[in-house]
Amino acid sequence: MRELKWATLGCGVIANQLEQALEQSGRKLYAVANRTHAKGVAFAEKYGIGKVYDEIDDVFADPDVDVIYISTPHNTHIGFLRKALAAGKHVLCEKSITLNSGELDEAIALAEANHVLLAEAMTLYHMPLYRELDRIIAGGELGKVKLIQMNFGSYKEYDMANRFFNRNLAGGAMLDIGVYALSCMRWFMSSKPDRIVSQVKAAPTGVDEQAGILLTNPDGRWPRSRCRCTRSSRSAAPSRSRTAMWRSSTIRAANAPRSTTRPARWCARSRRAIPRTRSPTRWRTWRPQSPRTRRAGPGRFRPMRPPRRSKASCTSVTRAT
Repeated sequence: MRELKWATLGCGVIANQLEQALEQSGRKLYAVANRTHAKGVAFAEKYGIGKVYDEIDDVFADPDVDVIYISTPHNTHIGFLRKALAAGKHVLCEKSITLNSGELDEAIALAEANHVLLAEAMTLYHMPLYRELDRIIAGGELGKVKLIQMNFGSYKEYDMANRFFNRNLAGGAMLDIGVYALSCMRWFMSSKPDRIVSQVKAAPTGVDEQAGILLTNPDGRWPRSRCRCTRSSRSAAPSRSRTAMWRSSTIRAANAPRSTTRPARWCARSRRAIPRTRSPTRWRTWRPQSPRTRRAGPGRFRPMRPPRRSKASCTSVTRAT
């Protein structure tokens, strides 16, 4: 089988991570296209990549390129998607893949018409920690999901010219980091939400500095139904923690790094209530009878400090019995 040749469109931080990941699997990028040619040359020299295009659009006309990785700012995605898909290239595009559903529908139609693959680079789905959570939930040992909650924050100094706060550059918390929270929640939901409620705190430039979204499943009424709530913020400390809560038990993974290669036991400081079994993740256990007590001996409990909740990020999952 012929090995596919990859070209990156953009050579920022994420493109560096892609090249490093390819090298771990014994592969490397074939070519680099970047708006600033000098940066493309520096990127190619750093990783020993043999081809750098003089013009960014030259990558679409290269018959040797099979897959294009798009790692440019969000507002440029749809333009590059149109060109890449029309040229018959497979595409892996960074999140957020498009700015709205209309653009996404157009990209999907182009991919289908040209018989190529189109995918969004959402790393969460491939992380050992999330795969372990998925295994636990899918096993059904803790009952049905009632509530899943995730907060995701990343602090950025306010700068109206920075893309994070620039409306013309598709800035805002939801498009940049909120998609992680939404994708995580939707991944564990058993059905498509039929009710969406949102609340936004806007920055002076008009982008969402903080956003909260409540999604409700169609098989019940809020708040007794299976619901998920997500919050994203550009004004909170950059911490990542996930908490899974059931009526009879709780799972919490604190400060989980963005790892796709390390085993789950190295990916987070985690706690798990019941059952008391070992798992690939490093769990601590406590009894769920009271959120502020833990077992001190047979039939006895002593007060326990509640788990710390990060200002930036926390995920919880609650299942009904």
